[in-house]
Amino acid sequence: MDMKKLVVIGNGMAGVRCVEEILKHDPNAFEITIFGSEPHGNYNRILLSTVLQGGTSFKEITINDRDWYDKHHIQLFSGETVITIDKEIQVLKTDRNREVSYDQLILATGSVPFLLPLPGADKEGVISFRTIEDCQKMMESSKHYKKATVIGGGLLGLEAARGLLNLGMEVSVVHIASFLMERQLDETAAKMLQTELEKQGMRFLLEKQTEEIIGTNRVEGLRFKDGTEVEADLVVMAVGVRPNVQLAKESGIDTNRAILVNDYLETSVRNIYAVGECVEHRGTVYGLVKPLYEQGKVLAKRICGLDCKGYEGSVLSTQLKISGVDVFSVGRFDEGETAKSIKIYDDLDGVYKKIVFEDHNMIGAVLFGDTRDGTRLLEMILKERDMSEVEKVTLFHSPNAGESSVATMASSEMICNCNGVTKGPSSRQFKRTD
Repeated sequence: MDMKKLVVIGNGMAGVRCVEEILKHDPNAFEITIFGSEPHGNYNRILLSTVLQGGTSFKEITINDRDWYDKHHIQLFSGETVITIDKEIQVLKTDRNREVSYDQLILATGSVPFLLPLPGADKEGVISFRTIEDCQKMMESSKHYKKATVIGGGLLGLEAARGLLNLGMEVSVVHIASFLMERQLDETAAKMLQTELEKQGMRFLLEKQTEEIIGTNRVEGLRFKDGTEVEADLVVMAVGVRPNVQLAKESGIDTNRAILVNDYLETSVRNIYAVGECVEHRGTVYGLVKPLYEQGKVLAKRICGLDCKGYEGSVLSTQLKISGVDVFSVGRFDEGETAKSIKIYDDLDGVYKKIVFEDHNMIGAVLFGDTRDGTRLLEMILKERDMSEVEKVTLFHSPNAGESSVATMASSEMICNCNGVTKGPSSRQFKRTD
């Protein structure tokens, strides 16, 4: 029987991981073609910040090199973008006038950085932080310029700022909110993080809304709506990403904020699936790696014709090391009429812990400075364990007082729920993809 033609649009982490799963189930089922707009093989976008910070090379963040594609007889067209899909005759066309037919098609187009539509945003020295090329531009700029401003006080912005500091630049971080990382931290943890980062040399301009990027040909600074200004030779926009859905929209595939899929990652069009950051499932768009990998496992089984339980969504958690500071958050950490919390605050050692409950169920947690209890708390939340009979203060004690809870785990257990990282020898802490 002839092999079916499987085409994947997107050479990023979600799409290629799905292909890896397909190869595990049935390596001879498909003739596989992958298109990627970037001129590289598959690499770990999560580790771009470590490259910028000088701890990792571009080669070291490669997940699958060209030999891997050749070994599995996968045809890779890198640096080539699919521009149209004819869903009636199942043929796509690229920006190089290449036409390829498919039996099954996976959209893994990921996200694109959101660039604020500011006057002056087209000036030289204004860049985003999403690709290897963006890293290279920042590294090159640091050789000639000294003042950098990062717009965005989320995780991506802070990691860009840390990298620019390592490159010897003076760094200011502009954030529209009143505290940093408001999606992952409560105000107390965020203020503690800010204090630590200020000690490292970052300057923060909070509750600032940029009105204009000033300068002649090259950026010279930012002007804010309150009339104040900050000097800058380099501006990095790290204000978030948007699902890349343009191709799907133009092809008549149903979209909302992202490409709409069911529990089996099927789109509204027969034989077209979607996976990753470009997907909206049950009203949610995920920007963390672990949910995207979970989606890929379900989709791989579906495409291979194997029985499987559909994807039901993921509980979001993040375990990170930001500029040397350990941070963990999971679920809801805001309090209200029905949600209450217990907290520990140790200003001397820089440790803060907060667990949030609704009725008798744990629904969220924030840990700063000491994240040893994170895995255990996450498990309790996932199992929806009734905590009514539990002595709440004991939740803050790790199983062995002198030993990290991670150290007591089996090598196969999950230590980083955001990225599917296990305890084994090659494990390391990663960040969000946005």
